[in-house]
Amino acid sequence: MSRYAILLLLGLGVLIACSRPAQPPVGRWMGNYDAPDVMVDARLEIGKDGSVRVSAPDLLDIGQVSGEDRAAMHSRLAADLAESWDEVVPRPMDFDGKIFRKPGGFAPQMEWNPQTRQMKLVFYFGTRHSIRIPMRAVDDFGDDPWRG
Repeated sequence: MSRYAILLLLGLGVLIACSRPAQPPVGRWMGNYDAPDVMVDARLEIGKDGSVRVSAPDLLDIGQVSGEDRAAMHSRLAADLAESWDEVVPRPMDFDGKIFRKPGGFAPQMEWNPQTRQMKLVFYFGTRHSIRIPMRAVDDFGDDPWRG
């Protein structure tokens, strides 16, 4: 076999190896976002088949509330998330190794940093700017994500 043929086969092998789609990380993550006018509580699960389950109930335009009322809102969001989780349907996502998008979509839905293993959920609400919610990996979902 000539050197040209060997180089061609080697190059073809490299192209095939590099053309495999990136595999998304498998696991569960929880996170929340708490600002004076916005609260978000989030769960994320990525299955071995790459399907994604995500839920992120929120409260918007909260206004001035007491610390006690704010704690009650945290509890409400946590309860809503826990109660509705079993109804969350897995959905496919396009994944390029770092960014998750809806199939054929443009807007990022989640961001994955493979070096730091940090997941961020991109949350869009109305006409406001998007926020990136840092997620923490968990073995199992707890009842109260506000307690870390």
